[in-house]
Amino acid sequence: MKKIELKEVTDRVRWLCQQANCQLGEDVISSLRKARQSEESPTGRRILDQILENARIAREENAPLCQDTGFAVFFVEQGSEVQFEGDGTLTEAINRGVALGYTEGYLRKSIVGDPLRRKNTQDNTPAVVHLVQVPGDKFTLTFAPKGGGSENMSRLAMLKPSDGLEGVKRFVVETVEKAGANPCPPVIVGVGIGGTFELCAYLAKKALLRELGSEHPDPFYRELEKELLELVNKTGIGPQGLGGTTTALAVHVETHPCHIASLPVAVNMQCHSARHLSVSF
Repeated sequence: MKKIELKEVTDRVRWLCQQANCQLGEDVISSLRKARQSEESPTGRRILDQILENARIAREENAPLCQDTGFAVFFVEQGSEVQFEGDGTLTEAINRGVALGYTEGYLRKSIVGDPLRRKNTQDNTPAVVHLVQVPGDKFTLTFAPKGGGSENMSRLAMLKPSDGLEGVKRFVVETVEKAGANPCPPVIVGVGIGGTFELCAYLAKKALLRELGSEHPDPFYRELEKELLELVNKTGIGPQGLGGTTTALAVHVETHPCHIASLPVAVNMQCHSARHLSVSF
């Protein structure tokens, strides 16, 4: 049985919060450079140059990529042979790390304690924690700070099974079109298909964690991702909504079995500042 000190979890979370908010992943940088080469709009190319320059400055100066340092969202994989030692629960340890990371890192605190009585919690807690148990003694934390601008443009629909594939494609493209410039394109589009109402939304967000440039293991969904990306980029929204051929860098799909009477579809939008970082214990 593997034993992990909760204090170590807190320390790792503190580090994740500061690193992920200041350093864009190499897969995103590579995708932005590729988009810069293929973008047909001169304005779009200038915007992509500015996005890449912003990422360079953020990395070199250890400064946030965006002023919106996001809702602290964690995807946690806990091995069945992992035990925690120390005070409190795993969620409490994560929240302590978020509070330290955002306070010590001078990152913007964006969370209000109640959705209608909107008083800021002052330390960006509580975090959202998605916990999945897996076999073995592995423990992995993935941190994804989620900005409000892109999150607000996300949608979920309970389609009829008869809507089928065409209904799914139509819903995804309409969601991107309605979002326009609001999620700061070029975006990454996370699509969840199947499951239940709440699981579908989780799948859409989880889809955003996949490495840009990677392919879906199922050939059917691999082709669907390619088709959706082409359709989205044909909207002409372009970088920062000012027109062009690069509205999205990628469309990623996650699926789950669903009820015979249901076809849930969720779209979770992610801005070009696609921040996420993982550590394993």
